Amino acid sequence: TYSDEAFDELCFEFGVELDEITSEREEALKSSTVKLSKDQINALSSSVIYKIDVPANRYDLLCIEGLSRSLKIFLGDMEAPVYTKTTPDKMETMTVQQETTATVRPFVVCAILRDVTFTPERYASFIDLQDQLHRNLCRQRTLVAIGTHDMDAVKGPFHYDARKPDDIEFVPLKSSDDTAGQAFTGRTLLEHYETHPDCKHLKPYVPIIKDSPLYPVVLDNENTVLSLPPIINGDKSKITLDTKNVFIECTATDLTKANIVLDTVVTMFSEYCSQPFQIEPVQVNYVDASGSTTNSYVTPELPTRRVQAGVDFINSMIGIQESADRMVELCNKIQLGPASLEQGPDGKQMLEVSVPPTRSDILHPVDIAEDVGIAYGYNNIVKRVPHTNTVGGEQPLNKLGDLLRDEIGRAGYTEVLTHGLCSIRDNFTALRKQVTAAVSLSNPANVEYEVVRTTLLPGLLKTLQHNKSASFTSGFKIFEISDVVLPDDRHAITGTVVGARNERRLCAIYAGPTSGFETIHGLVDRVLTLTEVAPEEEYVSNSTKGDEEKF
Repeated sequence: TYSDEAFDELCFEFGVELDEITSEREEALKSSTVKLSKDQINALSSSVIYKIDVPANRYDLLCIEGLSRSLKIFLGDMEAPVYTKTTPDKMETMTVQQETTATVRPFVVCAILRDVTFTPERYASFIDLQDQLHRNLCRQRTLVAIGTHDMDAVKGPFHYDARKPDDIEFVPLKSSDDTAGQAFTGRTLLEHYETHPDCKHLKPYVPIIKDSPLYPVVLDNENTVLSLPPIINGDKSKITLDTKNVFIECTATDLTKANIVLDTVVTMFSEYCSQPFQIEPVQVNYVDASGSTTNSYVTPELPTRRVQAGVDFINSMIGIQESADRMVELCNKIQLGPASLEQGPDGKQMLEVSVPPTRSDILHPVDIAEDVGIAYGYNNIVKRVPHTNTVGGEQPLNKLGDLLRDEIGRAGYTEVLTHGLCSIRDNFTALRKQVTAAVSLSNPANVEYEVVRTTLLPGLLKTLQHNKSASFTSGFKIFEISDVVLPDDRHAITGTVVGARNERRLCAIYAGPTSGFETIHGLVDRVLTLTEVAPEEEYVSNSTKGDEEKF
């Protein structure tokens, strides 16, 4: 048992933040939007609730199971579990109709948890983890949607197909009292969720598939629709506290993220199986219109990867001088064990760690260095004076730009900041310039973002276009100091020819009831004076001022 202060310190050492200590009753009293009566507030629990901020890429910390398990391993109270796949006598299969599902959500991955024991707290955590993943990694179900089913209420093999909305007959989970147990077609169900006041929590997901000619469906062996991803699961296979065997399917537009989501769910809740941390796999078969298998794989993957990072690199990143053998021990605290020492190509020692399926955030040696730093302890890093003694300052080009901005602003011009990308028409054709080479995007989001600008003028002209309602009586003066990008086959950065270079430019526009040539010319003279750029002799000799002085 920890005091609040001790738990706060533990969270800091582990690399997360205890954001707030509260309770349901305290939250209700502080809320400005939810108004409850005195009796309702008194009925709420006063049990302490910890609100903990976790890194966005630590999906294994999104539920109490993952967080408590990680803290126990960090403290040395338990060994990191080994996640294994069972070998059933007959593996369940999911058959995917590739031709139809490819038009809406082409991928699916599956797994089974056998002999699970749910309690009200475990069940609530199981639902909450799915909600957290849907908001986070799944991008509001646009990338991945999780479906969970009572395995004892359905029969395999399972099928994943996409059908016309009016051809789907489906009894969804209860979402409103007046429609409990009612069957819908795919089209009428989505219309119901869009309009019914009790279905506001499902309304945001309707646009994901509403305009699709085909809706994805997961079916059992009896051709009963088990779920309509990414909207809702079916009533037939709903999970209850009495559920013992759980069938999990994740439909997706991104197969990599689908595998991460599935691995996260099964690794978190397989601890409640009669054989902890054992997961039953499912074979997924993709078939074409003729019924021939075109692709096949077994999920969940549960990959254990080996990743290397240099011992000297880790020490330099953290600012410590720890031995390689000690680093091997530290890896066990952060679920990166068993680790070993290897010899690198350059003869330096390399720390090779085992990355479990729960740690999809480990992508680079920097990630290993960060976790070793956490295991070492931030408070144990000795503060020392840096070996170098330098004073920071602005780059000369940026300093010149800031000085010019200040002076041009005093001259009555308003600074604007426009997009660095524009269309070919705006950059060339609209300015009556010949289309020449420019850095272009291979897959632009729309026609407005085809090339990187080679001039600042289009942005300022579009600013004028969008400010027609402003008063031009006394003139409209705007300017921008920013970069343009020009193709350059010789420009190199750190020895690499990048094919382009940045060039800082100044552009100003005057628009008003008069030509305003003297206004913009005055700005040019002022800028040249400030930057101490003298006019060329030819310019001076062509000036009428010289003739006036003769008289």
